[in-house]
Amino acid sequence: MVSLPYAHVDSCLRALAGQAEGFGRFAIGGLHGPVYFVTNLSDDGPGSLREGCRRKEPLWIVFEVSGGRGHDVDGIQIKPNSRHIWIDRCSLRDYDDGLIDITRQSTDITVSRCYFTQHDKTMLIGADPSHVGDRCIRVTIHHCLFDGTRQRHPRLRFGKVHLYNNYTRNWGIYAVCASVESQIYSQCNIYEAGQKKKAFEYYTEKAADKLEAKSGLIRSEGDIFLKGAQAQLLTGVGEECVFHPSEYYPTWTMEAPSDSLQQILQICTGWQSIPRPADVMIAN
Repeated sequence: MVSLPYAHVDSCLRALAGQAEGFGRFAIGGLHGPVYFVTNLSDDGPGSLREGCRRKEPLWIVFEVSGGRGHDVDGIQIKPNSRHIWIDRCSLRDYDDGLIDITRQSTDITVSRCYFTQHDKTMLIGADPSHVGDRCIRVTIHHCLFDGTRQRHPRLRFGKVHLYNNYTRNWGIYAVCASVESQIYSQCNIYEAGQKKKAFEYYTEKAADKLEAKSGLIRSEGDIFLKGAQAQLLTGVGEECVFHPSEYYPTWTMEAPSDSLQQILQICTGWQSIPRPADVMIAN
């Protein structure tokens, strides 16, 4: 029997506030705040997303429209110095650059139950080797489905990422990449290969404040590799130096990877209709 996270609060959007697992567990969203409706795709002005984000009080921001692209080329771009963020149940595909980029000292973030497809550079965490401040980055990614996306599930520089109970299949280059000084703890995930078999990749880069180039580290615990997927873990290079999630948070909802988990992640990831908070005034 699959034990999914957030089952006790999914019937009410407001009940989700403050319930994130992992590094983003202190994200409380609008909690006791009013609802703000995004009613147009304008860059600014009443009813725009920017107008809602400009408000200093907590808000529930609800989109009444869809479509359009902003000036940035990433689907979701988190920077700079952003903290306590939870991205949950989003369906993301076919954007100009990344689907989610987390860079420039943004940290304490959870990405959960999202569906990613029809894309190349899926998720970048850590900007480039010159941004050494990204050593502070900490991200949890769990119960997501990466469905045929080509690479970066994620690609990480400098920071720490905990991956658990995700399903990544049919990647085009690699599944997960550890670059300069990064640490990835991959736990009870499903990696199902297509034509490309290498699940884990390591890119060597030189941090701007160091003389020696380094790759990152990946520790795999309880993962399963299907259809010829190959972990290709580095040996003798400090796997024991990878952080353990229990150093940062006490509990998370996880089970051994299985056929049932594989099936449920194909059904329960991505956008879902949830009753919006109706007990407060509208903020527009």
